[in-house]
Amino acid sequence: MADPKTHTLDVPGAVLTYDVRTSESSTEPVLLIVGSPMAASGFVTLAGHFGDRTVVTYDPRGSERSQRTDGATENTPDEHADDLHRLITALGPGPVDVFASSGGAVNALALVAKHPEQVRTLVAHEPPASQEVPDHAQIMAVCENIHETYLKNGFGPAMAKFIALVMLQGPVPDGFADQPVDPAMFGLPTEDDGTRNDPLVGLNIITCNAYHHDFGALRAAPTRIVIGVGAKSGEALPARTGRAVAERLGIAPTSFPGDHGGFLGGEFGQTGEPGPFAATLRDTLAA
Repeated sequence: MADPKTHTLDVPGAVLTYDVRTSESSTEPVLLIVGSPMAASGFVTLAGHFGDRTVVTYDPRGSERSQRTDGATENTPDEHADDLHRLITALGPGPVDVFASSGGAVNALALVAKHPEQVRTLVAHEPPASQEVPDHAQIMAVCENIHETYLKNGFGPAMAKFIALVMLQGPVPDGFADQPVDPAMFGLPTEDDGTRNDPLVGLNIITCNAYHHDFGALRAAPTRIVIGVGAKSGEALPARTGRAVAERLGIAPTSFPGDHGGFLGGEFGQTGEPGPFAATLRDTLAA
């Protein structure tokens, strides 16, 4: 695979940065790999397993190199979907294949609902579509509490509550949002550095989990949609919501090695099962 070439794209309210790893010999569509708020830096290992294809990764608005220019204090899945639409248009003749993880899967599903002609196959891995599970009110209470904690006390205390949420197995009980969590337990800072631009607990957490998908449009789309769920995710929130999305679409979820970060190969100090994960993704795209 060639070294990535970095480009920028002006979109309403932001400048997006994306990387293109070109395979001149590939006859397959471009493989677009997206997360949210995870940026391109989280997908280096996974992209490296697809040297026989042209692979594009990008930083969503508000994450790492893609900064907002409009001063907005939240990102919405519809904004991210429009960014992806514009990015795919800029890449040239489509359609593309998309692997999308976590919040990126929510955004990619929103993209397909609006622009299905741009995506041949979407593999949406563990989308946190929290409105599709019975405990959605409790989940939103936690998300709102995390955001309020961030605005009041900063990154460490808010991120500690987020980690507690994603570690929870099973439905979120009443009152979970009010349980104290010590950031030092997770090696997080206890002091407030004063910043308030974190893309997860600051910009995305409420709008992503509150999003209502257009399942009628998704079921009618010519795009092949695959919902991936980690084999080791158990009853964690993104796995539960992924299964719920698959049920709404009338399809069975596809098992992927590892858990929510099964594709990671040391990025952010986390290692999943990137080789088997990439092999499963390759087989899924080829099916």
